[in-house]
Amino acid sequence: MDESPRWRHAVHEGEDSPFAHTDPPSDDAPTYRTLTYEVDGRVARLTFNRPEQGNSITADTPVEIADAVERADLDPRVHVIVLSGRGKGFCGGYDLAASAEHLRDGREVTRGGAGTVLDPAVQSANHDPAGTWDPMVDYAMMSRFTRGFASLLHADKPTVAKIHGFCVAGGTDIALHCDQIVIAADAKIGYPPTRVWGVPSAGLWAHRLGDQRAKRLLLTGDCLNGREAAEWGLAIEAPEPDALDERTEILVQRIAAMPLNQLVMVKLALNSALLAQGVANSRLISTVFDGISRHTREGYAFQQRAAEVGFRQAVRERDAAPYDDAGPSTNKG
Repeated sequence: MDESPRWRHAVHEGEDSPFAHTDPPSDDAPTYRTLTYEVDGRVARLTFNRPEQGNSITADTPVEIADAVERADLDPRVHVIVLSGRGKGFCGGYDLAASAEHLRDGREVTRGGAGTVLDPAVQSANHDPAGTWDPMVDYAMMSRFTRGFASLLHADKPTVAKIHGFCVAGGTDIALHCDQIVIAADAKIGYPPTRVWGVPSAGLWAHRLGDQRAKRLLLTGDCLNGREAAEWGLAIEAPEPDALDERTEILVQRIAAMPLNQLVMVKLALNSALLAQGVANSRLISTVFDGISRHTREGYAFQQRAAEVGFRQAVRERDAAPYDDAGPSTNKG
């Protein structure tokens, strides 16, 4: 017999539940290209599943995140959504090796994307330095990425990002949309592409860190380690790597023990303050500027260099002196 207080019961349990006489949601896991989805008790676990590619972002990623978040949001058994990554890191950003080195080659198209702004052939034609760039074709494509990532913020239920290894560039566009971030102390988080060829389209850095600290990172492209991320208020906790799973699970289970309606009300109430700061405006401006940054003289030069020597070498040159991957921890003076 369950002796726990009634307010600890799951929303779908008991004869007085609105779900009492309905069948539970299907446990059949959907087949995704970029992540896996499972329900474990009151927790929905979304796990990036492209470890060989550093869990880099493809056109499928935002669609699949949004779909998985919606599944979890609709499932009355789920109280909290956890996002993590398999392999050496959380997410290494966009699959730019393909787009910078082989933009003209044509790549696998996201489901339903052929002949649309998501088609690599369309983006290739719109990225020809000899042609005319249409910024709204670029925006129509990029805004769909950001909109998919934003489902983590706009979900009714709380979302938690568990970060290990690295969360850089476009990976931060995903993680910063989560309500809570737990990051390994030695992990790396930041947006180096502000040095050339990128502006963080999520537009969330100032909202998460405040004006000066956001500018400190984005005016240099420097990264924080996990300890610094927690000290700066970007993450809620930065345990040692071998304690990351345990510490994240403690937080997740404490959230999951709350009544579901309490969680939804608290998140909606706090989101109202965050969104009133102008998150949607920041997102729109940043997404447009991200497109512009790839169509400047410098942006074209970076793409050309990546085509000549490979994306990894172009990035090494981008991050060389005076940067040399020196972030706040090594630039105290």
